[in-house]
Amino acid sequence: MGIDVDCELVLPCHNEAGALPGLLAEVPAGFSVIVVDNGSHDATADVARSRGARVVGESRLGYGAAVQAGVEAATSEFVAVMDGDGSFDPAELPALLAAVREGRCELALGRRRPVSRGVWPWHARLGNTLVVWWLRRSVGYPVHDLAPMRVCRRRALLDLDVRDRRFGYPLELLRKATLAGWRLEEHDVRYRPRAAGTTSKVSGSLRGTTRTAHDFWKVLTAAGAGS
Repeated sequence: MGIDVDCELVLPCHNEAGALPGLLAEVPAGFSVIVVDNGSHDATADVARSRGARVVGESRLGYGAAVQAGVEAATSEFVAVMDGDGSFDPAELPALLAAVREGRCELALGRRRPVSRGVWPWHARLGNTLVVWWLRRSVGYPVHDLAPMRVCRRRALLDLDVRDRRFGYPLELLRKATLAGWRLEEHDVRYRPRAAGTTSKVSGSLRGTTRTAHDFWKVLTAAGAGS
């Protein structure tokens, strides 16, 4: 059932051509989609366009660079961000959007709930747990996940001035939002196996998790220096 919303969904993508057909077919009516092609070597951009998404190119590699490019390109009052690998169900976005639209929070977050064993590898889960612990201890972060699915007002997000352009972006965002006094509301969302034929840049390997941990560490040390 479609709903009348004013929200653009930003999908940061690097070589996600295999995931996009199924994922874009699941996007609820009323959401327009911006696919940010972050240096893909496959047909990500062509697949996205053929299925009605707007494509924005971002040559600087990095999750934060892709998200920022999509948010800057958006024009709607609200913006949603979600991984473009098929691991989340867009049908769960309206509940997060409603929480922000109705004034219950400034930032609605999806807390990952794996649908089966092996979806969230131990090294990625451990890294998430440690970083969330640091956020809770240092700034009173009130929820339990770094939340790759989230919804907020576009202008407020830009004004937050998140500067990391790699995998430290979510950590910096959530730290700054907490310090700014944003109300956060957490919703359980299903965490599914990513689409066949695609590879995770973060949790798919110990190397990817280690690289992400390095990006997190840069944000943590910068935060410590600024405190």
